[in-house]
Amino acid sequence: MSKLKATSLSTGLAMFSMFFGAGNITFPLMIGKSVKEGIVMALIGLILTAVVIPFTGMVSMTLFKGDYRSFFSRIGKIPGLIVILILLGIIGPFGGIPRLVTLTFSTISVYFPHLNLLTFSCISCLLIFLFSWKRSRILNVIGYILSPLLILSLLFIIIKGIFFSSPQSHEVSSIATPFLYGLKEGYNTMDLIAAFFFSSLVYGKLKQQSEETKGQAISFFAVIFKASVIGALLLSLVYIGFGYVAANYSKSLANTPIDQLLGQIGHIVLGKHAGLIVCLSVVLTCLTTAIALTVICADFLQQQFFKKLRYEYALILILGVTGWVSSIEFTGIVRMLAPVLQVIYPSLLVLCLFNILHKTFAIRPIKVPVFLAMFLVVYFQYVV
Repeated sequence: MSKLKATSLSTGLAMFSMFFGAGNITFPLMIGKSVKEGIVMALIGLILTAVVIPFTGMVSMTLFKGDYRSFFSRIGKIPGLIVILILLGIIGPFGGIPRLVTLTFSTISVYFPHLNLLTFSCISCLLIFLFSWKRSRILNVIGYILSPLLILSLLFIIIKGIFFSSPQSHEVSSIATPFLYGLKEGYNTMDLIAAFFFSSLVYGKLKQQSEETKGQAISFFAVIFKASVIGALLLSLVYIGFGYVAANYSKSLANTPIDQLLGQIGHIVLGKHAGLIVCLSVVLTCLTTAIALTVICADFLQQQFFKKLRYEYALILILGVTGWVSSIEFTGIVRMLAPVLQVIYPSLLVLCLFNILHKTFAIRPIKVPVFLAMFLVVYFQYVV
């Protein structure tokens, strides 16, 4: 295998593992549980907003060499900075990271019902701190060790749940528009937002590894594009598999809270002990996603606002807020984020598309289409 192919493969696996967090586990299962008859259309909607759009963002960021500050500054220096702060808050300590912590807690609590959320959050934040301290090795650990373990575990539960199970009878779906339902739930994965910031980690790591002196941008784009295809394909396959597994066991999952779906499916499909092993492997990948998000937020906090602040203190601040937000539990965090995501997602997609057009065809307009998209969403969502 050539060095380019090996780098693309490991980077693609790392992308998959970084993206595969709390929402990527929960919402495909929720769709499979809720949408029985129109599951194909629901999964198509989910893949569009949770796979196609995020990896479009990943590719568009590559054209800006992973520099998200330059990417967002096209809508104005101050508005761009405000948007970055909002997005980092959403995927960072006020949303994404505590959602990962609380989902991990809910998954494990299926097997350890006496586990305490506060204690678990403190332990999780400590682990994230220890792993985030050595940020230079993050992609290597994710790409070469944790991602293959995760993929094998997910394949195990999907194959067993689809091909070696007895489908249960269930009621006809009450979801009138499965495609729109899947489309909407795809927003909740927050992967487009994560893509903007994960790209800086990926591009920086590739730049560090590269020994070339010419044609670096072309080489990086080729690696990231191929890696994005690998990551997108893996995510799509897992979403489809999880959707059908949940549909097969929808009757048994009828009264299961959304944050305990994975743990319950693991228990039903594989039994107590094997299910626990699979769930623990997924817990590991939730940890890796949380580590990546924590590093990104701490770097930004240190470099943009408190340049004299040590990196370790920035980590402590981020994780302190994470522990506090975790107290409202997974469902509370989802309810808090949902209306915000529905408003900003279309605008972010427009920003991606016009930035791609800017880099490829020198098309300059950006502010009017981005803010018009936001206005139209607010108008039709909350006014009409």
